[in-house]
Amino acid sequence: MKIAVLVSGGVDSAVVVDKLYREGHDLHLFYIRIGMDDGRGDCSAEEDIEMCTLIARKYNLPFKVVSLHEEYWDNVMAYTLRTVKEGLTPHPDMMCNKLIKFGFFEERWGKDFDKTATGHYASIREIDGKYYLATAADPVKDQTDFLAQISYDQLSHLLFPLGDLPKKEVRRLAAEAALPNASRKDSQGICFLGKINYNDFLERHLGTREGPVIEIETGKKIGTHRGYWFHTIGQRKGLGLGGGPWFVVRKNVRDNVVYVSHGYDTRKQYGRIVPVEEMHWISGSPFRNGEEELPVAFKTRHSPDFYSGKIRANQEGGFVVESDVDVQGIAPGQFAIIYTPDHTLCLGSGMISLPTSHKSHSHKNKAHSESV
Repeated sequence: MKIAVLVSGGVDSAVVVDKLYREGHDLHLFYIRIGMDDGRGDCSAEEDIEMCTLIARKYNLPFKVVSLHEEYWDNVMAYTLRTVKEGLTPHPDMMCNKLIKFGFFEERWGKDFDKTATGHYASIREIDGKYYLATAADPVKDQTDFLAQISYDQLSHLLFPLGDLPKKEVRRLAAEAALPNASRKDSQGICFLGKINYNDFLERHLGTREGPVIEIETGKKIGTHRGYWFHTIGQRKGLGLGGGPWFVVRKNVRDNVVYVSHGYDTRKQYGRIVPVEEMHWISGSPFRNGEEELPVAFKTRHSPDFYSGKIRANQEGGFVVESDVDVQGIAPGQFAIIYTPDHTLCLGSGMISLPTSHKSHSHKNKAHSESV
C-alpha cells in the first residue's frame, strides 16, 4: 500500500515507520508544522523535524514538512479561546485530530494515498463490513478519547499500527531497530502547542481580571483569582488557597466568580447525570429497533478508567448519560466519550452541556444566567 505516515519526532510514530517499512509498504513521511500564535517558529518543532529527518534518512524515505499554521489558529485555537471565554472547558486535542490531522491534512495530502498512518494508541475493527474505532491493547496509553470526534470517512482512511502493542513493547522495538529517538521522552502538552504553557497562552489572549473565590456552602469569600478562564470544574491544583483541598464546583461568567467546595469527599464535586449535546456517532447510531436507552461505558476525561451507565435521548434533542456511580468534576464544554459496555469499541462523543436545572434556573435569576 501507498501510505502517508504522520511523524512527530517521537518514538511512537518512528516505530510505526519501522513496522510498516518491514511490511513492505510504500511510505511517505509528513510532519505537520504549526508556528507560535505570534507567528514565530517553535524551537521544539525544529528538534522534532531534525529527528523526523533522521528517521527518513535511515529508511531512505521521502519526507515533507507541511504547514497548517493558519488553519490551526483559525480553527482549533479559535475554538479553544471561544470555549474558555464562555466559561466552558475546551478539548483542543480532540478538535486538532478532527480538523487538522485528519481534516485539512487529508484534504490536501492524505487523499493521494491509500491510507494515512499515525502513532495513536487505538485500533480499527471491521464488523459486518463496517469499520469501528476500537480501544488499544494498552489501557493506560489508549487515545480513543482524543479520536472520538472523527468522521466515519476519516476512520476508514486511517491506520493505527500500535493499537495491539503495549508501550513497553514499542520502546523495545525502537531499541531493537536502533531508532535515533528510541529513548526520547514522550511529549506533553496540547496538540501542536509544544512547550507553550497553557495559562500563559490564555493570559496572552484573554488577559487577567481579578475576581472572588467563594465557598459555595457559606457564600464566604476565601480568596481571589485572575480570571474565571484559568479554572475548570473539578480543578484542585493551582487555586492558591490554604487549608485545602478545595475543588472548583461552579463558575459565574457574567460576574467573574469562581465557586469552590472544601474536602476530598465534598458532594458538590460529584454527580451522576451527564447531559450531552451535539452527539456524534462515528459509525452510526448504536440504537436499534426503537430502543430508548442503552447500557454503555464512558469517560469524561483522559483516563484508563471507565464509568458504567446508560445513555438515552432527552426531550431537547440531546442525550443524557446516567452513571452507575458518582462522577467527579463534570465540566461543561468537555466531552462524554461513549464506549460499548465491554470497553472495546469507542462509539462516539458529545459535548457536556449545562445541567437542565442550571438552564431553567437561568431564566429566573439573571445573576446566574452564565453560571456553569
